[in-house]
Formats: sequence, structure tokens, C-alpha cells
Amino acid sequence: MSAVEVVELSAEETHPLRLAVLRHDTPTKEVSFAEDSDPGALHLGLRVAGELVAVSTWIPRPHNDQPAIQLRGMATARQLQGTGLGGKLLEAGCQRATTTGARLVWARARDTALDFYMRHGFEVEGAGFIDATTNLPHHLVIRQLVVP
Repeated sequence: MSAVEVVELSAEETHPLRLAVLRHDTPTKEVSFAEDSDPGALHLGLRVAGELVAVSTWIPRPHNDQPAIQLRGMATARQLQGTGLGGKLLEAGCQRATTTGARLVWARARDTALDFYMRHGFEVEGAGFIDATTNLPHHLVIRQLVVP
């Protein structure tokens, strides 16, 4: 595989993959998040041979009164899911989160993605729920960060 590069993006640059991956099977096609422009929000992507193949958004938001980062909009091009590229982006984002003083990363994960998150050190917290935007089952997942 060609060189893999982690890059910072604008929120708008994440929209095509958010739409293709996260909204293809949902009743809404809205891909903007209110938190996209929050102070400290970071949008990361993964480029392979110059092509954007994965995106994620990292938002400083406390969880249970702990300094934390919320992961939103994690999406890898469907034809590349299962190749390890999403994991590379996830690990890069968690590494960056450790530099912010966050103690953990949390996300509202689709149940179909729970195995992915579990392989990367996340744990399920609480009962499942149906997400109001997607109408799909989700669980809250958290990962404790090792802060240097």
C-alpha cells in the first residue's frame, strides 16, 4: 500500500466521507455537527496516495467530570474497512488527545462498530440506545488514555 499520511482537515473536508459512510443507510443526510467549530475541535484524516480515505473529529468535552475528548464522525471508506486504516487514524487521534490533558476518549458508537472499538482499547459503558439521528443502535464507549 502507498504511503499513509495523517492530516488535519477542515470540517467541510470530512463531509464527503461522513455522507458516504455514516449517512448512506440513515434517514438523514445531514453531515455537519454543531460541535465542528467548537474551540479545540480537531478534524483528522488519513490520506493514501493523496486520496482521503478516513476521517474523524475530536472535540474537547468532559465525560463524568473528567477532562475528555469526544470522538465523532469516525468514517473509513467502505471499500477499505477492515484493512487497518481506520485503526491507524483512531490511534493517531488518541495519541494527540493525550497532549491536551484529556484522561479519556469517548464516543457514541454504532453497535455494528463495537468490535472495532473494543480491539482498540475501548470499553462499553452503560446500556444501549437508539440514536435519534440515525435510528440505529448505539452504545457509549470509552478509552482511558495513558497520559505522559
